[in-house]
Amino acid sequence: MKFSDFELSKNSDGLLPVIVQDSRSGKVLMLAYMNEEAFNATLETGLVTFWSRSRGELWVKGATSGNYLHLEKMYPDCDADALLVIARPDGPACHRGTTACFDTPEEEGFLGKLEGVIDQRKRDMPEGSYTTYLFTKGVNKAAQKVGEEAVETVIEAVDGNRDRYVYEASDLLYHLLVLNKIMDVTLNDLQAELLSRHK
Repeated sequence: MKFSDFELSKNSDGLLPVIVQDSRSGKVLMLAYMNEEAFNATLETGLVTFWSRSRGELWVKGATSGNYLHLEKMYPDCDADALLVIARPDGPACHRGTTACFDTPEEEGFLGKLEGVIDQRKRDMPEGSYTTYLFTKGVNKAAQKVGEEAVETVIEAVDGNRDRYVYEASDLLYHLLVLNKIMDVTLNDLQAELLSRHK
């Protein structure tokens, strides 16, 4: 994909509108603009880069805050006059300190967000964190916890206790995400496998 592939004649400023979406949660994070230089810098560095219309200069998202957007995929729209960027954010995407510039409900895509928190725990290994404890103990302990939570989830399902089932199933999902991280597997990997079966 090249910047010259886009049809920008409708835009008097020649800038390409870009929607950024979180690769984990699917949440729409922000809208910004790219010129050719920003587009090429994004491809070359893997850090999503825009053209700041207010400052008239390149803007690497996160250069000041540390909340970078790491490029994963790019898709042009059907008219080739806008771009969808799928990225992994390091932190809040909005200057307000919120996850996104759009105030959609936080619970949307929360499993992906939780996966991101677990990734961060693996990088930082904060003392006193239960997640750090699981990473320290390794695959055997994490797998054991997945097994225990699976059994407890089944027990509550058989007993017909919906509230307890939700509680135990949530524990199961959390521990599975930790085990996924140890196994270098993502939710997207699981989704791709399920999608291949669906086809």
